[in-house]
Amino acid sequence: MSTFKQGRYSGFIRPICYLIDLLIINGCVFVYEINLTSLYFFNIYISVLWFFLSFYVKYYEVHRHTRVIQIITLLLKQIVLFAFVLYAYVGFFKQFHTSTDNLGNYLILVLLSLSFFKFLTYYLLNKYRSALGGNSRNIIVIGKNEKTRQLIKTFKTRLDFGYIFKGQFSVKEEGFSLNKCFKFIIENEIDEIFFSVAELSNKQINKLIDFADNNLRELKFIPDNKEIFSKKLKYEYYDYIPILSIRNIPLQESLNKFVKRLFDIIFSLLVIFFILSWLTPILAILIKLESKGPVFFKQSRNGFNYKEFDCYKFRSMTPNKDAHLHQATKGDHRITKIGAFIRKTSIDELPQFFNVLFGDMSVVGPRPHMVSHTNMYARKVDKFMVRHFVKPGITGLAQISGFRGEIETDKDIINRVKYDIFYIENWSILLDLKIVIQTFVNALRGEKKAY
Repeated sequence: MSTFKQGRYSGFIRPICYLIDLLIINGCVFVYEINLTSLYFFNIYISVLWFFLSFYVKYYEVHRHTRVIQIITLLLKQIVLFAFVLYAYVGFFKQFHTSTDNLGNYLILVLLSLSFFKFLTYYLLNKYRSALGGNSRNIIVIGKNEKTRQLIKTFKTRLDFGYIFKGQFSVKEEGFSLNKCFKFIIENEIDEIFFSVAELSNKQINKLIDFADNNLRELKFIPDNKEIFSKKLKYEYYDYIPILSIRNIPLQESLNKFVKRLFDIIFSLLVIFFILSWLTPILAILIKLESKGPVFFKQSRNGFNYKEFDCYKFRSMTPNKDAHLHQATKGDHRITKIGAFIRKTSIDELPQFFNVLFGDMSVVGPRPHMVSHTNMYARKVDKFMVRHFVKPGITGLAQISGFRGEIETDKDIINRVKYDIFYIENWSILLDLKIVIQTFVNALRGEKKAY
């Protein structure tokens, strides 16, 4: 049987992309006078390490459903590591006559050329699927509920994905049997089977898995979300034992941790030196003039791995014994006039950049709750504790999506957790930047629930 199945990504696309990328990184060397001792040795060096880096970063793991932001993330990861490899060559092989300026120019040219080619390939493949119907996959859906309805709608509207919807089988309908599905799959040359976990018994799922394995069909699970769900399972081997992990967390990878921590340190230092250095004395005077009490307010909150830490803010309320128990509500009499302004513009949160610098928080992440509220929501909301797999943030995806401030209904906290879990499972430095920019825009506009 041929390794390259009809209707799916051609098995030659990735090797061709790899060869063209090698031509780019090697060809660009001849554009600038880098003054290398041995040009051919340098070409071998960058080719071999490009190969290993691409496997580490998963640079060529781009699928039909991959989003543009994920491609940009892969590209930046690959080029940053490649830059380290380039400059390591100069030091390790003592290339003291190398022109570092031209080496930098070479790196920029490589980045631009690779970006152009990668996005051109992505665009052409999408057009090939949507306009010409090529590189397609025949699919069926087993199960009938809201999630399967949304999925089928996606298949029909996103033609660039290249999925051709061939049929749906309702488990609840009279006369349903997996054998009928199997016959349909064989007769219609179905490539992928999507099924709802909630609608099949364990026995049926096992039977479906056996059929898919024995007939070389791909099987995709549609989870029973129950309002909040995990994005994907992570498949690993412990020695020779296969293990399924409930979720894949990008920030558990050492390189991603380093990148995020570096971003946190640089960003927090910029805010502390260029904003807090002059803003703090001004706010201190205004806060003190309006009410007696400290300039800063600290509150115990739960952070990474559920560990408690002191979260800092500019004081926006008159000193009161309930500050650690009750969050601010609309028309709260405890809030001062200057407090109302700094809360509306989120200026009261700025001292938390010291928390970021000290390592208790991150610039972006799930917002930390008061300890009393954390204990309450942990019992009340499914998967609430997943938020503590990463450091809490000054701002987050939930906050820019309209779920900040007072929690008025259960729906507010459920949606907040839903966005937090999505962030944890889909983290990228570009997503962090997007959230920071949107937070700044929202602060300028003034937020409805900031009180």
